[in-house]
Amino acid sequence: METKNFYKNIADLALPLTLQALLQSSFTIADQLMVGRLGDTSIAAIGLAGKFISMYSVLLSAIATAAGIILSQYIGQNNNEGIRKAFHFNQTICLFIGLIFTLICLLASENIMNIYNKDTATVLYSSIYLRIFCISFLPTALATMASVILRCVNKALYPLYAGIASIFLNTFFNYALIFGNFGFPEMGVAGAAFASVLSQIFSCLISIFFLFKESKKLALNLKFDLGISREIRLTYFSIISPILICEFLWSLGENVYGAIYGNMGTKNLAAMTITFPIQGLVIGALSGLAAAAGIIIGKELGKENFDTAYKESKKLLLLGLYGSLVLSAILIISGRYYTSLYNVEPQVKRLSYLILIAFALIAPVKVQNMILGGGIIRSGGETKYVMWIDIIGTWLIGVPLGLICAFVLKLPLPYVYFILSLEEVLRLFLSIIIFKKRLWMKTVK
Repeated sequence: METKNFYKNIADLALPLTLQALLQSSFTIADQLMVGRLGDTSIAAIGLAGKFISMYSVLLSAIATAAGIILSQYIGQNNNEGIRKAFHFNQTICLFIGLIFTLICLLASENIMNIYNKDTATVLYSSIYLRIFCISFLPTALATMASVILRCVNKALYPLYAGIASIFLNTFFNYALIFGNFGFPEMGVAGAAFASVLSQIFSCLISIFFLFKESKKLALNLKFDLGISREIRLTYFSIISPILICEFLWSLGENVYGAIYGNMGTKNLAAMTITFPIQGLVIGALSGLAAAAGIIIGKELGKENFDTAYKESKKLLLLGLYGSLVLSAILIISGRYYTSLYNVEPQVKRLSYLILIAFALIAPVKVQNMILGGGIIRSGGETKYVMWIDIIGTWLIGVPLGLICAFVLKLPLPYVYFILSLEEVLRLFLSIIIFKKRLWMKTVK
């Protein structure tokens, strides 16, 4: 019966998240195919802007992870006051970071994009996209925390509904605004940005509606309250600070990788950008396991069921391994067909396919790191372990290897990508040591 309940919990939490991620990645592919009709420069420009936007997304994800840890354990303890205060505390942090990033993008988008690439047209298009897209940052912050608490109370279908509506709306407005269909103005890259803004605002409204609807049903008093004690604030910051530092530095490292690809030429950058949606599709297909791990294991730790938490963690890791091996095999077989869908030069298509092969080889390791570091180890609140592992992997291994391979050895882009991605192997080795020693198994008080 316990095994049956375990897999039911995984299905209830992971499947909606996975479906949402798959839909998002699928429609991102459709969006990129539309933008691809505008040429290599437009694809490269959105890829550049997306790298900087990912820094904000990663920080929001970090706060959501910390919030999920705290909320899951409080739910396991039936601590309603803790749930309320934790929700508003994390929501305030999300909005503050969203405001900072919005101001940065409005005031300095061209300066930011010049760091990634020196091509005038690419920088121009990417800065236009960034200035418009940043309008969505605050609504995204509100939707993120609403989704976190809904998932923690086993209402993961509601964020899925909001995501599906947002995805369809984004695709519709992309088609309308990029090319001027249905009587809308033809706006090109700017149209793609406006489509994202409109869809994110809509998603925010739906998520908040569902949150208030469910909070009444579950008797969750979410009245605004930041009146937390100094002791609890210290506990929050001990959990949140390492995650924020970790995710920011990891995202900064990813942006260094983006700058490396960008400075290897527009064709290389376009090739890499083409692979992002399919990479997101593969990782997204198993991302639900990482999110489910954080919530399921967090609840068991909150109840101090440490042996159960450890056994269930191993089951989650095995599910991720089997799933990633299957998806990597499919990607190797079908990758060439995917790249043929784009209206780009043959050289760009060939580079994209080789990058996909490199990604398929490293994907099983990435997935294990995602579940272990992003879900299991963090579920006990001991987030500093993952912080140090990510810093070592990205900044002591990945970034130096990328710079050496690209600008000293001058290797082709697929080799550069694969070699710098080997830092994932070191991360996994260190994470397994922490996992087996059970140093992460703590209860948040």
